[in-house]
Amino acid sequence: MGEATPRTMRALVKERRGPGAALREMPVPEPGPGEVLVRVLAASVCGTDVHIERWDAWAEENFRIVPMIFGHEMAGEVVACGPNTNRVEPGQLVAAETHLVDWTCYQCRTGRPHVCQSLRILGVHAPGSFAQYAVIPETNAWVSEGLAPEVAALQEPMGNAVHSIFVEEIAGETVAVLGCGPIGLMAIGIARLAGAARIFATDINPERLAIAKVMGADIALDAREDVVGALREATGGDGVDVVLEMSGAAAAIHQGFGAVTNGGRVSLLGIPSAPTKIDLPSEVIFKGIRVYGITGRRMFETWYRTRALLAEGLDLSPIITHRLPLARYAEGFDLVASGHAGKVVLLPQED
Repeated sequence: MGEATPRTMRALVKERRGPGAALREMPVPEPGPGEVLVRVLAASVCGTDVHIERWDAWAEENFRIVPMIFGHEMAGEVVACGPNTNRVEPGQLVAAETHLVDWTCYQCRTGRPHVCQSLRILGVHAPGSFAQYAVIPETNAWVSEGLAPEVAALQEPMGNAVHSIFVEEIAGETVAVLGCGPIGLMAIGIARLAGAARIFATDINPERLAIAKVMGADIALDAREDVVGALREATGGDGVDVVLEMSGAAAAIHQGFGAVTNGGRVSLLGIPSAPTKIDLPSEVIFKGIRVYGITGRRMFETWYRTRALLAEGLDLSPIITHRLPLARYAEGFDLVASGHAGKVVLLPQED
């Protein structure tokens, strides 16, 4: 490592299997073969991070290593490269593809590494990015020169929206985005830039519906109202061509199937908190619709699309509502859990 790199760093650590986290002084990690050391400039907070900090059933099942630094949406400056690296250089701004894959399984060898049989996630199964420094595989470092660090960090969740939208054509289609969390809000902006005919947004939070309008939604609806009736009326009774379900709420999932036009498509990204019953004959089969399960980003097709959309002028700044130093992580997690925020970005280098 270079002389300017300190020996220790501030890091947010999940110390035990239960609620809570702690800010600790930790050794700065060293990059091994095929790895790079990144000085983290921005680390945005995902709902997954809140699950880990609050410790729910999902965290109990998936977060196995303690103590460990968590967090996964990140961007920063490369400060050192381990042996056998040749693609990125010190000084470059990079974001992180958070899928850690084996590159040898059937899925990886057939162009689907995002569903690798040995998939691990940065900050869930390996040390993450809520720290002043992080080590990531060079393969996963996405050069992001020219972007603000907080925008560069958002490319990871934005990739979820890109993947959800572009599994099929979107230009000229009517689109309903159900759930205006950060990824849903990104999806609205992407659909607008990609030429969607009309965009409808639903949520129960008026603050997020207001941001949805800023991002390009034509109509913003309270999800507690008759969403299916409103969407069918707005489309002359036809229903919408494309549903992007981003909330995971059972009610929203049924609204999506009810509102989609016969022969349309539904992309499911939101994660239900419990098993959800679907009436397959009436909601799927007899409507002749196509249903896509969306997980993560296609490596690295989605990243190239994401880069192109940002270059074309997609503005994510309305979604970033809070920038906080790492020491104020608890406030950031509370904001995300409350829903009274867009995207919260932690800044590890700030006091």
